[in-house]
Parts: sequence; C-alpha cells; structure tokens
Amino acid sequence: MEFINKLVYTIFHLSPQTLNSLTEYVGPNKLYVILFAIIFAETGLVVTPFLPGDSLLFAVGAVAAMPGSPINLPLLTVLLIVAAVVGDAVNYSIGYRLGPKVFSRENSKLLNKKHLLRAQEFYEKYGGKTIILARFVPIVRTFAPFVAGVGRMSYPRFFAYNVIGGILWALICIVAGYFMGSIEFVQKRFELVIIAIIVISIIPMAVEFVRARAAAKRGGSAVVEATTIGVSEKG
Repeated sequence: MEFINKLVYTIFHLSPQTLNSLTEYVGPNKLYVILFAIIFAETGLVVTPFLPGDSLLFAVGAVAAMPGSPINLPLLTVLLIVAAVVGDAVNYSIGYRLGPKVFSRENSKLLNKKHLLRAQEFYEKYGGKTIILARFVPIVRTFAPFVAGVGRMSYPRFFAYNVIGGILWALICIVAGYFMGSIEFVQKRFELVIIAIIVISIIPMAVEFVRARAAAKRGGSAVVEATTIGVSEKG
C-alpha cells in the first residue's frame, strides 16, 4: 500500500525530487519497469491520457544528471522509446479493430460514419506529420494513433512515423531534462518549465494547422475563380 501511495504521489506531483525519491525506494530495476508501464499506458491506452509523458521523460533526464544517480540513462532511454513505439502500435490496433463498431451508429452526433470518413481523409493527407507532431502534445498524443487506426491508415506508413516520432519525443525530452534539470531555476520552478515545454511543443502543430487551413482556402478560391471564368466564357 505504501508503494501505491508513493507511486500515485510521484505521478501527480512529478519533479526530479519526487522521482529520485521513488528511485531510492524501489531501486533502479523496478523503476525501469514502472516507467516503461507508465509511458506504454499513456501512449497505448485511450483511457489513460492523464498520465505524465513529456514531464516524466524530462524528469528522468534530470534525475540521471544528478551526482551519483543509479539510473543507466542509455538503457532507460531505449526502454522508454520501445514503450512509446509499442504503446502507439497497440493504440492503433485497438482503433483499427474497434473502429467499425465504434462508428456503427448512424445517428450518433459524435461517433458516426461521417466522422470516420473525415478521419480517414485527414490521415491520408496529413497522417505522417500528425503522428510525429502529436507525440509532443498531451492528450492528442494518446488519441492520435487510435484515430489513425479507426481511419484505416496504412500500417507500414503509420509504423514508420510511429518509430520516428517515438525516438524524437523520448530523446528530445530526456536530453532536455538531462542538461536543464541541474539548473536551480528549473528545479525550483519545474511545473512552470513543463508548462512552457508543452506550449512550445504545440506550436509546430498549430503552424501546420494554420498552413493547412490557408491552403484549403486558396484551393477553394481557385475553384470559385475557375468556375466564374468558365461561366463567363459560356456567357
């Protein structure tokens, strides 16, 4: 029971200090298993988007940078990359298998076949970029592979972007934590730093969204213009 309480406290009060305390309590080997499970669940199960992702990886890097840290950072980094990739793969499989059942109700306002077709069209156009960029956005990270599966995105294509995104996400967050975690300002204001990281991580997806909207408008304008010209020519 004490272990459960300590784990829950660490998850919801995550910082280099609380993670280091958990490491001392369970030991490095059990910590690897725990962290693997958390990253897997956060990326692989649509019911656990509340689990820490970016902040956990950042904290792992910060703890590894502490003098005398028992964490084998290269080993743990590889394990967490595997957890992220396997998690997304499982999430995709769940969406792929449950998609037809989830979207079977014709009159549902949220879960209907029109939404399925829209998801499929979206992932056909922006699927690769979405899978990679979504890694850096909390909540979206958990649902993106599920929707990709529901939309029947090609698995080889999904797998390639899944691996690229998983590697980039884990490396960037862990390395950033390793080099920034020892800074006193970061240690005292860890939560604010995490919020800043989340805001920064959303920027690429926001830019891509704006670009897609602008391109769609230009395409629409071109269609209207072509139609107008055609009508004029006929007149």
